[in-house]
Amino acid sequence: MGEIFGIPLPLLFGQLLLGLINGAFYAMLSLGLAVIFGLLNIVNMAHGALFMMGAFVAWMLLTWLDLGYWWALLLAPFIVGAFGVLLEKLFISRLYKLDHLYGLLLTFGLALVIEGVFRNQFGSSGLPYRIPPELSGSWDLGFMFMPVYRGWVVIFALVACLATWLVIEKTRLGAYLRAATENAPLVQAFGVNVPRMVTLTYGAGVALAALGGVLAAPIYSVNPQMGSNLIIVVFAVVVIGGMGSILGAVLTGFGLGIVEGLTKVFYPEASATVIFVIMVIVLLARPAGLFGRA
Repeated sequence: MGEIFGIPLPLLFGQLLLGLINGAFYAMLSLGLAVIFGLLNIVNMAHGALFMMGAFVAWMLLTWLDLGYWWALLLAPFIVGAFGVLLEKLFISRLYKLDHLYGLLLTFGLALVIEGVFRNQFGSSGLPYRIPPELSGSWDLGFMFMPVYRGWVVIFALVACLATWLVIEKTRLGAYLRAATENAPLVQAFGVNVPRMVTLTYGAGVALAALGGVLAAPIYSVNPQMGSNLIIVVFAVVVIGGMGSILGAVLTGFGLGIVEGLTKVFYPEASATVIFVIMVIVLLARPAGLFGRA
């Protein structure tokens, strides 16, 4: 089959695939974080809990209503996004004029509450979620077998991230959003309902997290800790890409996923810390991040 630097090619490509899959989740979660921070200036520590909620909503739809994966892809982001709108209206909207620390502390507390509710209700052992029959099996690429579902996750995440970037950067709605972050009173003077737009923006960022949770449900067991296991790494990804940078979140998420996968091949002991080492180096050289503005 061949080797590179003494590493069998199937092992190398397998870890690259694993890195791409992790990168897909890093990109989707960091994209939602970047949207919320870039447009609302809120450090959303509840993002991991809302990612977990997306997976649980998919499981509930299947178990309680017999609505499968494809329905979950449509319904779970709307359900969790509506919950995010409720959170924004009740709690987060009161913090926009305060220091970032208040938003961080509030959303961290919300994350603990949400995770605790699901742990008390469903336990912490994890619940299975089956892969849809249309995406089961694997593709023979010649040098390795790639599970169809994992390939689907990477492609779907790329499309979702690209669509989000296009909406924010290339449409009139995105222009209104970006203008509102710079001068909200002026945008409101043109007849735009800025508070409603801000609320819907938070809901959209939460919906992206929930969409990632649905994608993750067949790969990881659905459990209350699945978001907290990812969120620290995702925050590092956002910092490296640049807080508030949409493109930076996507490119850095996929890139660091691949770096993490390769590190597991060539130096496994560093795989758990390589992203944080990169974060330190980037912050020393460029405090605003690779794609951020000072």
